[in-house]
Amino acid sequence: MIELKSAGEIAAMREAGKVVAAVHAAVRERAGIGVTLKQLDEVARTVIEEARAGASFLGYHPSFGAMPYPGVICTSVNGVMLHGLPTPYRLRDGDLISIDCGAYVDGWHADGTVSFTVGHPRDEDLKLIKVAEKTLAAGIEAALPGGRMGDIGHAMSAVGRGAGYGMQNDFGGHGIGRAMHESPFVPNEARGGRGLRLRTGLVIAIEPSLMAGGGDAYYMADDGWSVCSGDDSRSVHVEHTVAITDDGPVVLTVP
Repeated sequence: MIELKSAGEIAAMREAGKVVAAVHAAVRERAGIGVTLKQLDEVARTVIEEARAGASFLGYHPSFGAMPYPGVICTSVNGVMLHGLPTPYRLRDGDLISIDCGAYVDGWHADGTVSFTVGHPRDEDLKLIKVAEKTLAAGIEAALPGGRMGDIGHAMSAVGRGAGYGMQNDFGGHGIGRAMHESPFVPNEARGGRGLRLRTGLVIAIEPSLMAGGGDAYYMADDGWSVCSGDDSRSVHVEHTVAITDDGPVVLTVP
């Protein structure tokens, strides 16, 4: 079932989106050479607790997960594309990291992801991040009332594929609201003009992921959560929670 949100409900989700944005800012500031992923998770926990919000990911157990998720953020490094666990791994100079965070306030969820580098960046990583952000922006711009769900995936794949990067379509975006994951599924790649009609009040998480190697294959790591690029090439993941309104798409996961 797809639930459309009222203006008041979207405003409530915006409060959760502010918490997600605050987590991203705090984690980015703390991330550095020698800092562990577990320490970054503790930073995120503190921000969420001080905001009197809840952590959407903690204890979440979808069918593909080996166990309930143990952290409040996903910390995906280098060849890990999605759902990387906050482990004792210490960040190294030049690492590429994606931070995925979900938070809820008064029962309303928001979900977002940022990618950045630690220490001295590789030029190719900066390009990968830039293209991923452009891919996400294209998907958001296509989230217009009266359009189709396929328009979002088509716009994103035109940018990501056009730059020569690989994309997977099994782990895509989703509806969001009272639950972190709701219907509908939001594809990373699709045919324009096809799929669900987009309506005012629909709130979705749009979240493309790109693989530098150009292939589409991926695999699940032994930890039962981390989704890695098939050739272990560097990967990025970016995401915003977006409300479709009469005035166009509104991003909720910003400060």
